Amino acid sequence: MLNVNVKNIGELAVVECEGRIVQSEAAFKLRDAVTSQTDARIVVLELSEVHAIEGGGLGMLVFLQRWAPHPFPAVQSL
Repeated sequence: MLNVNVKNIGELAVVECEGRIVQSEAAFKLRDAVTSQTDARIVVLELSEVHAIEGGGLGMLVFLQRWAPHPFPAVQSL
């Protein structure tokens, strides 16, 4: 199960994730949380409380990196 909490600070959105990204439902929940931040200029994924990521979750992280208007050269987590 994945819990997602979004904090908006000006043009920054911090998407805090807790739990596991192991089923497609969790991956879609993450996608929806990130892609709904249309007013944010910067979206940060805080994954320090994620205990497991399976293939679908990893694929979603790659999708989100490619979805970003200016993809970063490396994925970083706080």
